[in-house]
Amino acid sequence: MKNLINIKSLKNDEILEITELAEYYEKNVPQGLHKRKQTGSAALLFFENSTRTRFSFEMASKKLGFDIFNFDAQKSSILKGEGFFDTLNNLNAIGCDIAVIRHSREGFIEELVNKDYAYGLGIINAGEGKSAHPTQALLDFYTLKKHLGDVKGKKIVIVGDIIHSRVAKSNIELLSRFGAHVVCASPDYFEDWSQTNAKYEANINIALKDADAVMGLRIQKERLENQIPLANYIKDYQINETNMPENAILMHPGPVNRDVEISSTLLDSQKGRVIIEQARNGVFVRMAVLDLIYKGLRA
Repeated sequence: MKNLINIKSLKNDEILEITELAEYYEKNVPQGLHKRKQTGSAALLFFENSTRTRFSFEMASKKLGFDIFNFDAQKSSILKGEGFFDTLNNLNAIGCDIAVIRHSREGFIEELVNKDYAYGLGIINAGEGKSAHPTQALLDFYTLKKHLGDVKGKKIVIVGDIIHSRVAKSNIELLSRFGAHVVCASPDYFEDWSQTNAKYEANINIALKDADAVMGLRIQKERLENQIPLANYIKDYQINETNMPENAILMHPGPVNRDVEISSTLLDSQKGRVIIEQARNGVFVRMAVLDLIYKGLRA
């Protein structure tokens, strides 16, 4: 494992290896039982805004003992006309082992992985366009396994903006592969029928019936070409204390638009704590990804 492009690029045993290593880190890092490795370096290159993913990767790198380099495109040679491939090759040449990249263009990460880097460089997709966010799906899978034991046969309902969500697409790929029954609930303007591994149900009350987990998605206003009828969305698709199944766990990749995707009452209840747990789990999952890729590069 030398790169992480998307969920499709991972074998099932690699996914399980990541979750097992994340579990090791969760048990040992907070107690100080994990010995920090004083090797390795990671460059964080984020061309889209981010809080959770960026800080999670930075925290994961620090806990592993990696040196961290935060890339600022506005202060880089890219503004002088340097190509991104040349930028990465130079970062690698001066000692960066892994590049963690978030970008808006579809297929950008795979193009980079197929390049021939002079010294060898590991690349991690930290979110790409509307198509892939593999580490978010991995941390969601890890969170679900902790609460449900196994996702096989479990009903996982994803509610909201499916068509613009790289989180939804990566989760549908991963969860369906491990036997989960994935149901998407969204208005027709948010549907994405290319996701054939999921069932669609327009009525949220029918969709949420007997759900084991419910995952809300942020309405991505920055990717919308036209205004949506927000009041109608809230009325028909908001997850709240009325429609949330009593025994299901509540998830959201963040950031949450309060009282839009999820009511504040539900978000601030005991149910909402799993969303904070997702962020915590993300550190251990990303530690595992960074560690395995670094080992792969060294091997």
